[in-house]
Amino acid sequence: MRFDLHCHSTCSDGTLTPTELLQRAREMDVDVLSLTDHDTCAGWQALQAANDCGIRLIPGIEFSSLWNKRDVHVVGLDIDPNNHILNGAIDQQQKARQQRAETIAERLRKKGLPDLLPQALEFAGKGSVGRPHFAQALIAKGVVNKPEQAFKKYLGRGKPGDVGTYWASLETVVGWIVAAGGIPVLAHPDKYGLTRTKLIRLITAFKNAGGLAMEVVSGQQLPDLTRRLAALCEAHELLASSGSDFHRPGQAWAELGRQSALPERCRPVWENW
Repeated sequence: MRFDLHCHSTCSDGTLTPTELLQRAREMDVDVLSLTDHDTCAGWQALQAANDCGIRLIPGIEFSSLWNKRDVHVVGLDIDPNNHILNGAIDQQQKARQQRAETIAERLRKKGLPDLLPQALEFAGKGSVGRPHFAQALIAKGVVNKPEQAFKKYLGRGKPGDVGTYWASLETVVGWIVAAGGIPVLAHPDKYGLTRTKLIRLITAFKNAGGLAMEVVSGQQLPDLTRRLAALCEAHELLASSGSDFHRPGQAWAELGRQSALPERCRPVWENW
């Protein structure tokens, strides 16, 4: 079976609506899909209503959190979207996103750029505003030509638009997911730019907070990286998850359902579903 347990729609920073995402999942022969939009479950009902193709849907979300002054993402799988604690958390995170967007816009203005907030909010529409929407605004203003340039110059790690101080703590976010009956998953652990020692500290803190799984596979990645993450996952007795982190068509390294397979040594997060 083909699983994809990490992807995004227009309800956050993806470019496909939940219905279009489901259609693409069918084209890519995905059997089990979890829509994990940033800090929202807004696409869940639309996804359910459009599911006439036999794909098993797992309700999900991707929360931003703060650990050791770093922005760390935690996916929640098999959650109850109607849980009142979860919905209170979503409201809190959405307010934090708005404050963060205002801070990003202000920092970029201090670098001599125009006010990008109105256009970023316009690109976000009813979804959760994030840095990809600022990248779109930078392109629309002619400041850069493509999203990769926007992140390299203005929005990536260590740049003026890298703002993460508004998020709840890692422990709090894991608690929200557990309260909603879900499985907390440490998302794309290789993408935080951590040394091996610091990554082990993060995984340990995550597990101590109640984390149950980590993404051993995130999109297309080198076999050596998969082996190293599988070993860390096994050493910390965590379940292993797999997702593409799909945002838009045209990114072969993050195509829906096309990520590498989990190593056989891993205990998959779906083993008890």
